Amino acid sequence: MAFETAGVVRRGAAVSPLVEDVSRWSTGRRMARYVVEALPLATTALAGALAGANVDAGALGLLVVTSCTGYATPGLDVLLARDLTTAASMHRLLVGHVGCHAALPALAVARDFVETHAQPAAVVCVELPSLHLQPPTRDLGQAVVHALFGDAAAAVVVAAEAVTGPTTRSRVHFDLVDVTTRSIVEAADQMTWNVTDTGFRMSLSRRVPDVVGAHVGPVVDELLARHGVARHDVAAWAVHPGGPRVLEVVEDRLGLPGGALDASRATLAEHGNCSSATILVVLELLARDPTIPPGAAVVALAFGPGLTLCAALLRAS
Repeated sequence: MAFETAGVVRRGAAVSPLVEDVSRWSTGRRMARYVVEALPLATTALAGALAGANVDAGALGLLVVTSCTGYATPGLDVLLARDLTTAASMHRLLVGHVGCHAALPALAVARDFVETHAQPAAVVCVELPSLHLQPPTRDLGQAVVHALFGDAAAAVVVAAEAVTGPTTRSRVHFDLVDVTTRSIVEAADQMTWNVTDTGFRMSLSRRVPDVVGAHVGPVVDELLARHGVARHDVAAWAVHPGGPRVLEVVEDRLGLPGGALDASRATLAEHGNCSSATILVVLELLARDPTIPPGAAVVALAFGPGLTLCAALLRAS
């Protein structure tokens, strides 16, 4: 039943449970496999983003890598810098164990770096939840977790000016205007991701959508008010699809019109919840929408442990 109602039709899995049963693997064995699988995925994502932005890897001034599904030292940031031949002077930042909303604060850090140093930056999010399949259990919550999550890597280049085609607006670019965060610390135990001897184990309370619903309106309105924008001025919404119920609650509390979260639902259906990479996948879908006019306001929302709501205001260009 959990799989039937998750809203996920297909997903990526670096380690398919149909081929390998990792449920009883030790955490050490999972981490060794993480590097093997995550590095090529992250490399492909970053190389694609650099090519799309017409930016050479050697020109990057900052590389931010987010992941909560694996660790290694040297980390993926070092290995990516090596394999893509970045400058030895490039700054690196590894953001670990932040969870599903990590991409938005990572983008804020990258934007601030670009504004301060006048050099392009890149953010790479890579997550492999398939490595953390847990041993058989009667815990329905674990069935929900396994039904929702999928593997993915996504990357974006942040630069002072977007690179566009010579004659046509082939895709929408987004300028990051502002980011705000709200941590609901009294609900910290409702979303956890704990390291165990058999990988990382997630717990998700049924109350998470209700907590998100209680706070999403004030968080969004506070962010928009700082820039003289109202909800009805927002042309597109990129909402992290933590699950079908989360999207339903956000849609209802914000009074969004039908179809406003189509990109989020399509992402959930095609990829599942890919933790930190997911919001970049949603934004990529919106970037292909030519009906979003230049200068239009776009809001991105993501939710993670803490319990944390993170909202970003972007402008289409």
